[in-house]
Amino acid sequence: MREFTARFATDTEIANWDQHVIASPGGGNMLQSASFASVKAKHGWEPLYLVYEGSTILEGQPAPFSSYNLVLQKKVPALGKIWYMIKGPGVNSVEEIPAILEANQKFIKQEKLGVFAVKIEPDILADETTNAFLAKSGLVKTFNIQPNDSTAVLDTDKSEEEVLKSLSSRGRNAVRRSAREGCQVERVPLTEENMRKMYALMDTVGQGTADVTLRSYDYYRDFWTTFEQAGQGRLYFTYEDGEPSVGAYVIAYGDKGTYKDGGSKPRRKQYGDSHQVQWTALTDLMKEYGIKSYDFCGTPPKSELKNKEHNYYGLGLFKTSFTKEVIDYVGVWDQVISPAKYRAWTSSVEKVMRQLWVRKTGQPFY
Repeated sequence: MREFTARFATDTEIANWDQHVIASPGGGNMLQSASFASVKAKHGWEPLYLVYEGSTILEGQPAPFSSYNLVLQKKVPALGKIWYMIKGPGVNSVEEIPAILEANQKFIKQEKLGVFAVKIEPDILADETTNAFLAKSGLVKTFNIQPNDSTAVLDTDKSEEEVLKSLSSRGRNAVRRSAREGCQVERVPLTEENMRKMYALMDTVGQGTADVTLRSYDYYRDFWTTFEQAGQGRLYFTYEDGEPSVGAYVIAYGDKGTYKDGGSKPRRKQYGDSHQVQWTALTDLMKEYGIKSYDFCGTPPKSELKNKEHNYYGLGLFKTSFTKEVIDYVGVWDQVISPAKYRAWTSSVEKVMRQLWVRKTGQPFY
């Protein structure tokens, strides 16, 4: 029997938020971090800190359950509030989701929170059985929001030599050849000049062919500096003709590394420079943080990897040269709290709010 209750975190828990998230089922995600909450608070969302507690079943035996989750809240005129539980809830398995949904329903009603829908986005692997289970639980599948709902993940819980051997022959050759030919990668300080150069490189990601929507420079500056100040983020460049030619911003959160942002100049002369930047960054995180996995943060879904028309096709080719392990997560599902308000939201209000937000800020709504 799985039974959970929901509550808001205490001030003391919020002060130690990352510690609690990383200890939650699944090990947390950098998009649930205190740093990310701080960034989103500056860009249109109110961060809430939600805790689930109770008992679950692990390996057939009763076990205590505790999960700390970041919720992003927005007020919707005439409808109330919508919650986006980004990359959450943290669970041991999909079988715990119904107890999470019941806890949400009771908590929202008892506390009169005025929430009409909760968007959840758990890092649970997708398949037909899992998707059917979520639908049977009363959830409504909606569009995915985060770029790494399909992604390539490299196992780094081994020696550097073993990780290198695990790459595809193309990836290994690029790393080794670029090193032989003198490609040098530097971790650089987050100066205004370096951040603006990184942003310029991002505008030509995928050799200028990938359809990737950039947020504003101010958003990335806030993101990069907040994570860097928390000791979680860092920026790497390699150079050509004295100017940055490839850049990568990476994050360590718990035992997970993430390639968050990247960019490169088209028509570069150095072979394997992008591979060398990634290799330097991820091996640094292995040595300094002991990361057990490295998320390349976004590929086409498994079924679309060979589709040359997919927006992420070129990025997928690059990232799968490091690892063939492409993961499809279940993505975003809506828990409907108020059916009438949710119908209004999905039929017209959400579309209008997203359009107005883009016109006002030039930024994506989510």
